[in-house]
Amino acid sequence: MIVDSTDQALLQALRRDSRTPVAELARSLGIARGTARTRLERLEATGVITGYTIRTGGQLDDVRAHVAITVIANEQARTEAALARLPAVQQLLSVSGPHDLIAIVAAENTASLDEALDTIRALPGVASTLSSIVLSKKFER
Repeated sequence: MIVDSTDQALLQALRRDSRTPVAELARSLGIARGTARTRLERLEATGVITGYTIRTGGQLDDVRAHVAITVIANEQARTEAALARLPAVQQLLSVSGPHDLIAIVAAENTASLDEALDTIRALPGVASTLSSIVLSKKFER
């Protein structure tokens, strides 16, 4: 699917605030409301936009960690499948460098996070992990 500069501007506005009304989006982009609605529907139908979300304030934030994972040779698919079954793993990224994967892990408290990290380390196919606990978010786009 081709995403033009208007679509990019629409996506950027939604990244800032996904609750922005269509009329306000259209006004800020200098396009008709119907055009904005049609573009949103097309972006949703083609899978460019797969959902909308909320962000919570500090006291409701989960404890998060970025876990770099080195996988044993020929165990990548099995390890990815096992990680996908863990509710604490919010996102799994394939990366270049000394590690094979980075898992974004969330838990409601440090004890739960510790449990989740232990579970990841014990998975078949995991050779080693390196965890970085997120202390604060400086900004987000």
